[in-house]
Amino acid sequence: MASITIRNLDDATKERLRLRAALNGRSMEEEVRLVLGELDNEPPTPATLPHALSTASGSLAGRRILLIIGGGIAAYKCLDLIRRLRERGAKIRPILTKVAEEFVTPLAVGALAADKVFTELFSREDEHDVGHIRLSREADLIVVAPATADLMGKMANGLANDLASAVLLATDKPVLIAPAMNPKMWNHAATRRNRATLEKDGIRFIGPNRGEMAESGESGAGRMAEPMEIVGAIEKLLDRTPKPLSGKTIIMTSGPTHEPIDPVRYIANRSSGKQGHAIAAALARLGATVRLVSGPVNIPDPEGVSVIHVESAREMRDAVEQLLPADAAVMVAAVADWRYANEANEKIKKHPGEKAPALQMVENPDILAGVGHSKLRPRLVIGFAAETQDLLINAQKKLDKKGADWIVANDVSHTKGVMGGDRNAVRIVTHTGVEEWPDMSKEEVAERLAQKIATALQQLEA
Repeated sequence: MASITIRNLDDATKERLRLRAALNGRSMEEEVRLVLGELDNEPPTPATLPHALSTASGSLAGRRILLIIGGGIAAYKCLDLIRRLRERGAKIRPILTKVAEEFVTPLAVGALAADKVFTELFSREDEHDVGHIRLSREADLIVVAPATADLMGKMANGLANDLASAVLLATDKPVLIAPAMNPKMWNHAATRRNRATLEKDGIRFIGPNRGEMAESGESGAGRMAEPMEIVGAIEKLLDRTPKPLSGKTIIMTSGPTHEPIDPVRYIANRSSGKQGHAIAAALARLGATVRLVSGPVNIPDPEGVSVIHVESAREMRDAVEQLLPADAAVMVAAVADWRYANEANEKIKKHPGEKAPALQMVENPDILAGVGHSKLRPRLVIGFAAETQDLLINAQKKLDKKGADWIVANDVSHTKGVMGGDRNAVRIVTHTGVEEWPDMSKEEVAERLAQKIATALQQLEA
């Protein structure tokens, strides 16, 4: 029990517990037993309870999720899903179908969920107070993962011959399902009909993804969405925070561009796209319709954002122009300033005794300036300046030249570790002054900038 308790504590509390245990010469498990023993000897008031044991924290704090685990090989992913949800403060109540018990055990599910696992519709213990009705109404959200073809068929046709299907038929709460099945089953006409019926009934879907199946040689659409994708969909469904950007359209760019030299070589930079993608996700969480043009990156598309993938600066410019007009533009991408003038159709070969070929460079289109001076210019235009010297001087020049309202300036010197890293320290340069922000995670920068954008757009409308 102690190890389960420790695993579910937030990071700050675990660190305090680790330090306390070290000072007392005990293991963390021994320290937890001591804390619990102390609680037996005094009233459990908020002042004496450890923070993580007395209050839930996280994006899903206090949310009650009924998780129905269907019978498929993807059921093993639900063990990680439960852990991820509990890390965010959610309370999980699991239901296992009979077939699901062939893939994961009630013991493992119950240990991770810290709650009873329900399996039987005709349980003498649970049904004395109409348990399946109670389960269907006490949750904030019902999640079905994996949602097998059988479960989808029962849901679409109103069948209720086991606990899972009875709960789903009796509920008045939102339902999110994560389908998982063989690609041919997913594409079968019966499954397509069932999906159309469920979507019409208001059932939300996450996935399925494309990829290799458990069966050898099978691939295609049918893989269950990954646990963190499901977590993101749950957070979005249960998010009740104000949406100050609702009804606003924002164009964004993110990542580097790749400028080809020949079919196998290109000019690029070290941008990872982490900051731009984080800003896009933060704006979407505030209700904006975000249209992101992304250069080549190795990170997932941000949740809730429409993404166009491009390679070169010219492709990025064309995509951005097609997306105008908009309420705001946030140009985060580290666009290559130059490209090779004579892109080779074949790989440039090295020959003994020959000098390295001279690369004649030409200037790439200035995407930020194009937006800033466009006849369809958004009301708010924000650019980024990644500099290694004279940060504020260069940012101010960029502000004046590009027709932007703000320049978000950051020092990307190699020693700073900003490009490709997870932290950033930015300064907001405007025509009225400079606002300096402390070093923080890129997610924190994104949240703060999104709020600032929302406030600015509201003021422009006033």
